[in-house]
Amino acid sequence: MKNSQQESLDHSGPQFSRDDSTSPSILAFQHMVLSHFKQYGRDMTWRNTTDPYQILVSEIMLQQTQVERVTTKFAEFIRAFPDFASLAIAPLANVLNVWQGMGYNRRAVALQKCAIRVMNEHNGILPADVDILATFPGIGRATASSIAAFAFNLPVVFIETNIRRVFIHFFFTDTEIVSDSDILPLIEKTLYLENPRVWYWALMDLGSALKKTIPNPNRRSKHFMKQTPFEGSDRKLRGELLKLLLKDQFLVEDKVVVCFNEDPQRIRKILRTLETEGFIKFQDNKFVLKE
Repeated sequence: MKNSQQESLDHSGPQFSRDDSTSPSILAFQHMVLSHFKQYGRDMTWRNTTDPYQILVSEIMLQQTQVERVTTKFAEFIRAFPDFASLAIAPLANVLNVWQGMGYNRRAVALQKCAIRVMNEHNGILPADVDILATFPGIGRATASSIAAFAFNLPVVFIETNIRRVFIHFFFTDTEIVSDSDILPLIEKTLYLENPRVWYWALMDLGSALKKTIPNPNRRSKHFMKQTPFEGSDRKLRGELLKLLLKDQFLVEDKVVVCFNEDPQRIRKILRTLETEGFIKFQDNKFVLKE
């Protein structure tokens, strides 16, 4: 049985012209997006704060991870490391222990490096500058812009998967392949300047709802990539190797290799990659977590 939100989106909906830059068209689109948010907007912990630290944590956690998983882990992470100062000085093993279950552990390393940089270079205050934020570890231009919008309510222009879905669905109905370079001018043109923070929340929530009710418009994106299976992937093996380290504190390479029913060279390669990325170091003929 469909709920009212599904019924409201279970049709093609209004289509907006890309070439029509008139105020009525923009206002109609804004009204539709904000009305949906007013009725169906999601309640998330990180939306109830303007603390730049908490918003930075949430944005990095939300990279490649479902909202439901982040909801639980976010609260745990903030309890363990409530601010930049506490995260910056925490042992890496503690950070990774709290991060377990999120996947893509390199994000935890990047997040701690961000905290260290904020403490060392910005007097403990996250800069409200997209150009500076984009140079932080693990933060590209889009994430830097989302942080600027949600933490500082700045009228920045950016795109992510849910936003992309909304604009392809409502503005590119008859276009088979859509590039982000075609979408970004429309995002800028329709930006709700009175409250960019709420506007981007609304776009993301509408995009999330569309995903559940219609065939995914993002399949028509030039940048669409189907996620590779987790089972049997290097990503899964990386996580298992880190779990071993968190449990035993150090790993003798030859003993680690025989623990996995995998090509030994594959395990050795992953260990070297983890070393290069700053997770572990080779010391006294064994691998140990970096402090």
